[in-house]
Amino acid sequence: MAGFSASTRPAATQIRGYAVALFLVAISTLAGLIVAPRWGNSAVDLLYLPAVLGTAVIGGLGPALVAVLLSALAYNFFFTAPHLTFRIDNPNDVVTVVVLFAVAAVTSQLAASIRRQARIAEAHAGRNATIAGLARRLLSCTSEHQIAEVSTSELAQIFDCNALLVRNAAEPRVLASAPRPQGLTPADLAVAALTLTTGDRTGRGLGKAIPTEWQFHPVRSADAVLAAMALARDDGAPPLGGDRLQLLDNLLDQVALALERSRLESEARELTRNRERDRLRAMLVSTIGQDLSPSLETITSAVRGLRRSGSADKQLVSALGSEAARLERYVSNLADLGPDDADQEPLRAGPVTIDLNHRAVSRDGVQVHLTPKEYAVLAELAKHPGRVLTHAHLLRTAWGPAQENQTEYLRVAVRGLRQKLEPDPSRPAIIINEPAVGYRLAAS
Repeated sequence: MAGFSASTRPAATQIRGYAVALFLVAISTLAGLIVAPRWGNSAVDLLYLPAVLGTAVIGGLGPALVAVLLSALAYNFFFTAPHLTFRIDNPNDVVTVVVLFAVAAVTSQLAASIRRQARIAEAHAGRNATIAGLARRLLSCTSEHQIAEVSTSELAQIFDCNALLVRNAAEPRVLASAPRPQGLTPADLAVAALTLTTGDRTGRGLGKAIPTEWQFHPVRSADAVLAAMALARDDGAPPLGGDRLQLLDNLLDQVALALERSRLESEARELTRNRERDRLRAMLVSTIGQDLSPSLETITSAVRGLRRSGSADKQLVSALGSEAARLERYVSNLADLGPDDADQEPLRAGPVTIDLNHRAVSRDGVQVHLTPKEYAVLAELAKHPGRVLTHAHLLRTAWGPAQENQTEYLRVAVRGLRQKLEPDPSRPAIIINEPAVGYRLAAS
């Protein structure tokens, strides 16, 4: 990327402008000496205007004013009587010289102003191109380390200096450096920590007597200092100042945006991983509960049979029943840890669509009204599509633990669901009965 400088023109450029002024006035004078003997002096004064305009365009206002003065003196010396002197005897020649000086001065001002505006526009275009180039390169960065490498490399090239990106005010550390790997001394790290803490520029050439060769510039977001960009030159001179600080601030804004984007993307990825992990964990726990429920129900039924028969040791049967009841409570809690409704997409089962997130059930696009118990049973089946849920589990979910044995309640709710959802209630194809176990939802 090409570097951009808003510094003042060097002395060599200014000297060139004055040399151009002298050269163009000399050319105009030579042309006047050729023209005057044949056509007179009336058109000679106009020959100096192109010289003044050319000097203003090439050298700026200062050389243009010198060209104005030289033009007036040359016209007076060579083309007004008495010739080859700076004395003027004819009042008309005095007026001509004064008008020539005034017209040339005004013209030089206008030409210099146009040139100045063109230079400002060129400078803004160069600065915008530099900022856009850095922003374009940062867009392809996906991690904090890549952002640090690209930003330090680009700034080192733009400002022709060494660049480091430092983070973590508590224990400052260098993320990347350019154009070569390098580090900071303990004193430099202390200055970097000051910038990271206060958000102020610190370092060499910034008006603060701090013993470091580096300049530290804050990389800010809206409400925090994200990092510090350190700049230094090999010759020990201040790396930048004046108008170049504005360009640096614009570039550091792009670095801050990239760091914020990287942080938000990292948090989004971490949130997605956590949600997926929690969802899988909930499904696993729920599956374990569902798999153990039939076995525990069989054990509980066997304990009840032993109690009724009275043939077994009462103390042993009581202990077995207590442990079975406790395990059943644990399994019940596990079974309740199913996936969250808000995390599930709408489920299709034949012509029926079940949207747990919005608590909406429709058949062939027409919303179906369900009673609270019917919806509770259907929602629990929809949370585990294709899996058989026991009668006890569905009763516990919809009616509570006290009604786990009231299978007639469940049959009535399932009969109502089939009447409202099944294309042919006598041949259910959506809510399937598993004899002596429970029901399952045949999802698409």
